[in-house]
Amino acid sequence: MAGQHLPVPRLEGVSQEHFMQHLYPQRKPVVLEGIDLGTCTSKWTVEYLSQVGGRKEVKIHVAAVPQMDFISKNFVYRYFLLRFTLGIQITCFKPLRYLYKIHMAHHLLHKEFFISEDEKYYLRSLGEDPRKDVADIRKQFPLLEEDIKFPKFFKEEQFFSSVFRISSPGLQLWTHYDVMDNFLIQVTGKKRVVLFSPRDAQYLYLSGTKSEVLNIDDPDLAKYPLFSKARRYECSLNAGDVLFIPALWFHNVISEEFGVGVNVFWKHLPSECYDKTDTYGNKDLTAASRAAQILDRALKTLAELPEEYRDFYARRMVLHIQDKAYSKNFE
Repeated sequence: MAGQHLPVPRLEGVSQEHFMQHLYPQRKPVVLEGIDLGTCTSKWTVEYLSQVGGRKEVKIHVAAVPQMDFISKNFVYRYFLLRFTLGIQITCFKPLRYLYKIHMAHHLLHKEFFISEDEKYYLRSLGEDPRKDVADIRKQFPLLEEDIKFPKFFKEEQFFSSVFRISSPGLQLWTHYDVMDNFLIQVTGKKRVVLFSPRDAQYLYLSGTKSEVLNIDDPDLAKYPLFSKARRYECSLNAGDVLFIPALWFHNVISEEFGVGVNVFWKHLPSECYDKTDTYGNKDLTAASRAAQILDRALKTLAELPEEYRDFYARRMVLHIQDKAYSKNFE
């Protein structure tokens, strides 16, 4: 288990003014209860969604195990033509061609499968052209737009994306961070979310924006000994709850029940800070990417020195970074 366990605070009836003046500046996760989300929390049943949806092409992650790993890609992508947004009945048009039924309301039990009888499914909505367009539920699923209200805690011009998500019961998504602030809106079902502070990045064994540690509840400490030092923040999300996830906070999401969620991302920094090719909200800021490239070149230069000198000057570089770059006030 990770070393320190801390609950994520839960607050009810938080106004936009209170959030922006008192909670937002703290740059810490918080669960907001009682936010007006519209009628989605009561209307978005499987039956309702089957009536309002049209034919929609989507890409679904299919995994044989509950813990999806984006680093090793222990899942496959399958493309479907959905008769409606959540796919009670799915016609697969690539690479297989047969009618295939999934009853999500009954724990996704089905007679035919791609990998195994216990395979898990995860749908993350995409833009029309994922390489150029961001996901926006109001565009990809316009018939659902009137049902959901986004928390008005940021300016409309800051809006980046709204991502429609569905998950099989028991599915666990890899630990990762995003570079934008976001609200995780739990519309139906229940999730458990574990978060780690950006300050604990050194304990999470990162590969890009993702952690190599898949089993965060029972980690292999022989392989990942530093993970035990990471402070773990945890919360449960029920229908109607909204979790504020500040940028750079690592999060791991476990679907305890079949459910529907929507993430709303917004730009809290000037637009020029972000990578213009980023359609997911998870590419490092342009300045950070440039700094990483400069550091790589510096390390290659140090490699030209004898080991004794390389060790000495590398330590001096670390001290210099700690002195000049680390925030003394970040908690």
